[in-house]
Amino acid sequence: MCSLCGVLGAEAHWSEGEVPSRRKGRQPAAPSRQARIDLVNRIVGPFKLRLRDFGGAGYVLAGPTGKSEVVPTLGQVWPAARRLAGRPFDPLDPALLALLGRA
Repeated sequence: MCSLCGVLGAEAHWSEGEVPSRRKGRQPAAPSRQARIDLVNRIVGPFKLRLRDFGGAGYVLAGPTGKSEVVPTLGQVWPAARRLAGRPFDPLDPALLALLGRA
């Protein structure tokens, strides 16, 4: 299956739902989506990776050489990061968390 078909047919990830809002009840997650992308970029940045939105239907994770992968959900970013970085990738690695804490 091509990446696009995988994104279009993917089930929603728990992190992609609506978010509570004091003004109008529940609001679409678009502002939160960008906040999540920004957070993921802080985590994958030291590995020279960058995540961007793919039309609200998924994400594109790109490496420093231009190689990229379309990932349907945030849960699938981490395995893609391992492949693109070419080395083990653990977003909870104490050394990475310490680096992020200093930033």
